[in-house]
Amino acid sequence: AKGDIFRGLEVVEHACSTTSLQMGETTAGVAGSTDVHSYRLPLGVCAGIAPFNFPAMIPLWMFPMGMVTGNTYVLKPSERVPLTAMRLAELAMEAGLPDGVLNIIHGTHDAVNFICDEPAIRAISFVGGDAAGKHIYSRASANGKRVQANLGAQNHAVVLEDAEPDATLKALVAAGFGAAGQRCMAISRVVLVGRAREMLPPLVEMAKRLTLGPGHVPGVDVPPLNSPEAKERVERLVASGIAQGASAPLNGAGQAVDGYPDGNWVGPTVLTDVTPEMECYKNEIFGPVLQVLHADTLDEAIALINANPYGNGTAIFTRSGAAARKFTHEVDVGQVGINLPIPVPLPMFSFTGSRGSILGDHNFYGKGAVTFYTQWKTVTSNWKPAGGDTALSMSMPTM
Repeated sequence: AKGDIFRGLEVVEHACSTTSLQMGETTAGVAGSTDVHSYRLPLGVCAGIAPFNFPAMIPLWMFPMGMVTGNTYVLKPSERVPLTAMRLAELAMEAGLPDGVLNIIHGTHDAVNFICDEPAIRAISFVGGDAAGKHIYSRASANGKRVQANLGAQNHAVVLEDAEPDATLKALVAAGFGAAGQRCMAISRVVLVGRAREMLPPLVEMAKRLTLGPGHVPGVDVPPLNSPEAKERVERLVASGIAQGASAPLNGAGQAVDGYPDGNWVGPTVLTDVTPEMECYKNEIFGPVLQVLHADTLDEAIALINANPYGNGTAIFTRSGAAARKFTHEVDVGQVGINLPIPVPLPMFSFTGSRGSILGDHNFYGKGAVTFYTQWKTVTSNWKPAGGDTALSMSMPTM
């Protein structure tokens, strides 16, 4: 939760520095007494549709950049976490935001379709699952709107033989089980290359030591899933992997936590001997599950990742600069971490997931957000001196 808040506030801080990013362009004397200048204008009304898992950070990816570029904003938080967005709006008004600039609406399908169809809304920012994202992109684009949609992910971490064991194991466990795996940049697949498979037993042992329980209780490592449906999906996909030949040296299904009989509890789970043909691999589990695959070489690991349809994030753990450089240049994923498992860029950069993880041509926050929330206007002016040549010309102005 602290990361959720402070990562969002970093975007707010970056939004306060966007004046230089909004500067236009000018060229004087392009053709005789003709000058050209261009500048960015706000679109008008923009909208954001946010998911449940980061109720502060994701809205703060959206409306600060949308408003600082001159737009008014309609934000629809997830119906599962409606209150955080309301509090953010209250704080914005306390800080002096005029009435009507930021507007919060609540709901499910009807609210989403309203945002997609309302002619006054010019652009939509979305973070969430594949089905909703594809629906929003298709429906809103058909209505002539700009859309940036961050969809699902299946992020791989590649571990080479020379990786530093202790730091690597801690990174994998934190990235795989933190937030119960309910984040689009979670590491859900680990590719152990060559002798790196020797790290599997200590990985399982470290995961076993994690504490399952309510997120507000000190010392808890893995919180519950957000809904009974999420719990059912995770347990079903884990069971399907086992049925298709995977092994589960650690299976968190059927867990209970004292005092919370109705919690959506799934403990840390490690599936080994996973292959790309398995249903658990093909689907985004979005739970506290690490799937372990094996590769003989770095080239094989890169090919495995590039064959996956998603491109949100990936990581490599190694002490070799040459291997890290090869991986960085050859892997077809938009965000790469080197000895760092969740490479979410800081807000002065942009969130650059690629391939099946994003729809639309503009990135979240950073320079990409300024482009997304503004439109260019270009003015070509001709100021001939008094008494100058006014002969008729049928040609386009050229340099």
